[in-house]
Amino acid sequence: MAPGTSTRLTYEDYLLLPEDGRRYEILDGELYVNASPLRKHQAVLRDLVFRIGAYLEEHPIGSVYFAPFDVVLSEHDVVQPDLLFISNEREQIITHKNVSGAPDLAVEILSESSRKTDEITKRKRYERFGVSEYWVMDPVLETVKVYRREGDRFARMAELSTEEGAALTSPLFPGLRINLTKVFAAR
Repeated sequence: MAPGTSTRLTYEDYLLLPEDGRRYEILDGELYVNASPLRKHQAVLRDLVFRIGAYLEEHPIGSVYFAPFDVVLSEHDVVQPDLLFISNEREQIITHKNVSGAPDLAVEILSESSRKTDEITKRKRYERFGVSEYWVMDPVLETVKVYRREGDRFARMAELSTEEGAALTSPLFPGLRINLTKVFAAR
């Protein structure tokens, strides 16, 4: 390759990456390698999966998945959100191998190594490719930023904190209130 030229990676390139326990993602053709999540990250994720999963048992309006599960937004954008939700109306994007298209909800739980990528780069990619709602959860600060689609852009709808005793709600899950104090207290 000549100096100054670059090759944008594709989903086909992604499929050739080793299965070595690392989480690989491609954002706008650039490879990102994520460190293994810390205990607090995993506890928050587990708690969210349980709460949303229990809601979906009672209200079977879609499916919830968690990483690692590939979401192919485009040929040059392959992500593994920590948690994702796909409504029944859009279940055709779920294949045997991956999700081919934007989920209704993507959730990223921040870690020191992923903070900039999750808050800026991924947010822009999720916005561009049509994710309806994006939650950025910070287990250190115990906050959640909620972005919802308004037209073709995200609007930040809320920044919730355990200090305020806030509950996370979403039009995607009518009637569900997720107590943030309990989620961030998960062990």
